[in-house]
Amino acid sequence: MIKKIFACFVIAILAITANAQSTLKFAYFNYDEVLKSMPEYAAATRSINDLRAKYDAETTRSENDFHAKYEDFLDGQRNFAPSILKKRQAELQELLDKNIVFKKEADRLIEQAEKQAYAPVHAKLRKTIAKMAQESGYAFVLNADNNALPYVNNMIGEDITVALKTALQ
Repeated sequence: MIKKIFACFVIAILAITANAQSTLKFAYFNYDEVLKSMPEYAAATRSINDLRAKYDAETTRSENDFHAKYEDFLDGQRNFAPSILKKRQAELQELLDKNIVFKKEADRLIEQAEKQAYAPVHAKLRKTIAKMAQESGYAFVLNADNNALPYVNNMIGEDITVALKTALQ
């Protein structure tokens, strides 16, 4: 009697486990690989690189102006009256401070532009993932970047990296 109950219990557990495994499936993909393959990502990257180049050019111009004024200061400092010397030192310090403030502001603006440029790209990728998950009946979709998913049982998990890249082209 106990053996029959135990056997029924084991069969019920196996049936539940088999049923759960057959209905629960998931997908995984490499987020960075898919993201960087999108044409919108390339366009956003070009835009950011162009903006960064403009800020770098202005920073270089400002640095060159500072270096030229500093060299002029060094060349003439022996001949300057004390009040002129202090005035020139203050001008150089002010120019240096402005350059530092500009560099920090440029970095902040570039970071803000990156967020704005890449936001629609990330949104499109998320929307495509959700659509693919719904259509294929995935319980969830995992990001496999940075070795976050060291093992996947391919019987219940599917790599959708290539499918996403194709869908987003």
